[in-house]
Amino acid sequence: MTLSRISGLLLAIGLGVSIYLTWQHFTENASLICAESEVMNCASVTTSTYSRLFGIPVAILGLGYYAASCVLWQVAAHHSPAAKKLELPWYGLGLVFVLYLIWAELVPLGQICAWCTVVHITTIGLFLIALTERINR
Repeated sequence: MTLSRISGLLLAIGLGVSIYLTWQHFTENASLICAESEVMNCASVTTSTYSRLFGIPVAILGLGYYAASCVLWQVAAHHSPAAKKLELPWYGLGLVFVLYLIWAELVPLGQICAWCTVVHITTIGLFLIALTERINR
């Protein structure tokens, strides 16, 4: 499997989870499908003060990020040099935001969200792939 295909798979997973978390945000009667324990509590994390940035739900920001990332990936896949150059800084921006969210989960909240962790892993993976591709060019 090529790095581009792995990126596509990571994007599909990240987009799917972002859609689910956004749907969950707007569906008051639904509950997150997530094992709950003292450390893992998706509902606690996704409704905390850290679940919004500048008043915008992080779930919506994630959905927008992954939708834009899918477009960027498609354009870059068609051998657009400009899009290829944008991938590393774009995924780097996602990485910085994910590091902030991981900090928010671990330090002030002391709880993690399994769904959020999936998005974190896919974002880190996309950054590492873009970095590898840039180094190998």
